[in-house]
Amino acid sequence: MKNRLFILIFLSAAFISGCRTGKQFPGNYYFQHEQAIIAIEKQYAQLTTNRLISLGFTDGEFRHVLAEMKTDSIRYVYEFNLADPSFADTLVKYGYDAVTCINLLKDMKTIKCTWINKLDYYTDKEAKLLTFMSIRNGARTSPFSPEKYFILTFYQQPQYYDENGVLLDRRNLRRARKINNEIFYRINEKVCYTVSAKFR
Repeated sequence: MKNRLFILIFLSAAFISGCRTGKQFPGNYYFQHEQAIIAIEKQYAQLTTNRLISLGFTDGEFRHVLAEMKTDSIRYVYEFNLADPSFADTLVKYGYDAVTCINLLKDMKTIKCTWINKLDYYTDKEAKLLTFMSIRNGARTSPFSPEKYFILTFYQQPQYYDENGVLLDRRNLRRARKINNEIFYRINEKVCYTVSAKFR
C-alpha cells in the first residue's frame, strides 16, 4: 500500500512539474537562444536566395543529415553523414554554397534544431514563403509522453494576432491561421511558435 501511494505521488508530481516545464519551454528557450536562432535564420535565408533546400537531422546524435534539394520540377533527397566529404561535393554539384550549408548545420546542432525549411502560405491569394524551424524539446510533459518539438515560423512581414497572441489569417478575419494543422502563438511581430509531436 505504501509503495502504491509513493508511486502515485511521484507520478502526480512528475506530471505537474512536466506541465509547468512544457508551458514555459517555448518562451524561455527562444529568449535564451535568440541570437543563435536569428543567426541560423539569416544563414538559411542567405543559403536559399537562389534555390530552395531543406535540411534536417535524422538521428538523436545530430550526425546524419537529410537534404532535400528543390528545382522547378524535381526534388532530390539525399542522406549523408555530416562529416562525409561527398556531402559538400553534392551541394556544390547542385549549386549550393557548401561552406554556408555545413556551418548552418553545425549551428543547428548546437541548439538541437532538427529541421529547417521554407513553406508556402497565402495572403489575399498572394503566394509567400516563411521559414519553418523545428527544435527538439528536451523537457517532456511526463516520463511517458512522446517527444515534443518547438516549432518556429519566421515571416517577412509583421503578422496579426488576437488578444491571446494567437496567429490570425488577417486582422479583419479573426480566424486562427493553422500551419500543418497547428495553431501558432506570438513571440514577436514576425516570429511565432507552437509545440508539436511532429518535427516537420
